[in-house]
Amino acid sequence: MTTLWVDAPTGLAGDMLLAGLLDLGIPISAIEEPLNSLGLAGCYRIDVAEARSGGLRGKRVSVMGLEDQPPHRHWADIRQQIVEASLPTSLKDRVLAVFTALAEAESTVHGSSMESVHFHEVGAVDALVDVVGVCAALDQLNPARIFCSPLPAGRGTVRTAHGLLPVPVPAVLELARRHQVPLQQSPHAPAGELVTPTGLALMAVWADRFVPPARFTPALVGVGLGHRELDRPNLVRLILDTADQDSTYQDSTYQDSAYQELTDAPRWQSLVVQEAWLDDATPEDLALLMERLREAGAVDVAAHPLVMKKGRCGHGVIALVEEDAAERVRQVWFNAGTSIGVRERRQGRWLIPRRSGLLDTPWGMLPAKQVKRPDGRLTVKPEADDLELMSRRTGCSVADLRAAAVAAPFISEADWSW
Repeated sequence: MTTLWVDAPTGLAGDMLLAGLLDLGIPISAIEEPLNSLGLAGCYRIDVAEARSGGLRGKRVSVMGLEDQPPHRHWADIRQQIVEASLPTSLKDRVLAVFTALAEAESTVHGSSMESVHFHEVGAVDALVDVVGVCAALDQLNPARIFCSPLPAGRGTVRTAHGLLPVPVPAVLELARRHQVPLQQSPHAPAGELVTPTGLALMAVWADRFVPPARFTPALVGVGLGHRELDRPNLVRLILDTADQDSTYQDSTYQDSAYQELTDAPRWQSLVVQEAWLDDATPEDLALLMERLREAGAVDVAAHPLVMKKGRCGHGVIALVEEDAAERVRQVWFNAGTSIGVRERRQGRWLIPRRSGLLDTPWGMLPAKQVKRPDGRLTVKPEADDLELMSRRTGCSVADLRAAAVAAPFISEADWSW
């Protein structure tokens, strides 16, 4: 089992990630083949050079556009280009997810629809090379987990196609907000833009957590260099750990197993968030879809009302899915729902210990769940359906039963779980 740690002390950009992956040993052919499948053969040149920054070695990538008159690529053009390409499904899904994240951020900051935003940055051929190349390299590397260090926010301003913008630029800030990516502020950080929208979108889609691993055994290190000259080495380090999972990482968290066995600390669970906005589903359609999503393995499903295009009332449906069930649940959206597209992003949640058991009340045993809080308190909550059943059987109100349950002894029927 492999774990990849993306250490980005001076920031992150797509070309730095690409350079680091090539330095890890990913062959250039693994990057060029999917690019050619997108019809980009002859539109670009990738120059890979051994270089130094601040006295440290690494690889530096430069992407040159070879089109005499580069087309103005919009989101719809890029999406169609990716969908029609003969790429492996896993790679195509990740590439689409990265560009969708970029499109959503750009449309939000410019106050327009995703279809109408003109992506001068996203649509440039070098961005296509960076996104497709990094996704192809990571797809071939296939790490079980990816950690990314907290990213520096940068400071000051940067000149862009939209003029002089504050750092972090609006698209980076929106990506960080949407995907809950932590950005670190420091007066000691180099001035200027340190994290680009492309770099952040790639990690927002690929990274499981934005913290260093609790423990790691480096097997390979790839160093990607940036193009800016800073007062320190401008680099990203990709550290590959091939140690056995059981000896280094606990399956449902990113802290080592010995730590988890000795504490009741909250544990992290990686999830895939699948979402669709529906304006043509009846209430019966929505209920059926949500039931089928749960049956297929979704951890939780929720819906909320929306006002969509043309003033239509619709609903947003969100499913939280464990990674090994993502493909199975994905099929349900298309087979049991009315949606013709599903958004997807990697996210997660913190869990605290809980166990099931019974409350010994004067009216009989009442199923309940006991939770261990981080401050050591134990809280108990009866199941609502069981409260209703006991109320009907005994004639006591649900409120009285709930109040009595607070003082009732709890009898555990299971071990602690997360």
